[in-house]
Amino acid sequence: MPMKERQLGKESIMREKILSIIEKNSRVEIKELAIILGVPEIDVANELKAMEEEGVICGYHTLIDWEKTSIEKVSALIEVRVTPQRGQGFDTIAERIYKYPEVNSVYLISGGYDLLVSLEGKSLKEVSSFVSNKLSTLDSVLSTATHFILKKYKDHGTIMTKKYEDERMKVTP
Repeated sequence: MPMKERQLGKESIMREKILSIIEKNSRVEIKELAIILGVPEIDVANELKAMEEEGVICGYHTLIDWEKTSIEKVSALIEVRVTPQRGQGFDTIAERIYKYPEVNSVYLISGGYDLLVSLEGKSLKEVSSFVSNKLSTLDSVLSTATHFILKKYKDHGTIMTKKYEDERMKVTP
């Protein structure tokens, strides 16, 4: 195998390892990544910068358990059935939807609906109002189904609840 191809293979492996690590902990330091990967810090820094510029790394986010704060938030998943635009498919309507600040995510999905929209609001009424006054009124939207998130057990690979432990005293004869 030529040297250039071997080098590309090593870079690809390093990329995969970096992405796997930072997906679970975006706060890991470059120095620690370099030690884990056994490469110089400058190589890790350059690879991270390249992946950010290429759009492979799209952002760094913090996962917050809002249930443990005094801030009121309501999360919902909205299934949306739409009429795709000629020559553009679902992209145009998806773009119109994801531009709303309330919207966290928009996914093209298979099944009975076309798009899955994740959003947050301060109350059930606020989320319902968004769906009925903004989302449902868009030209291409045929129907919606709103599902409020009542409890998160696991989010982005992180377990959000404590495992139940039996707190009863043991009775021995």
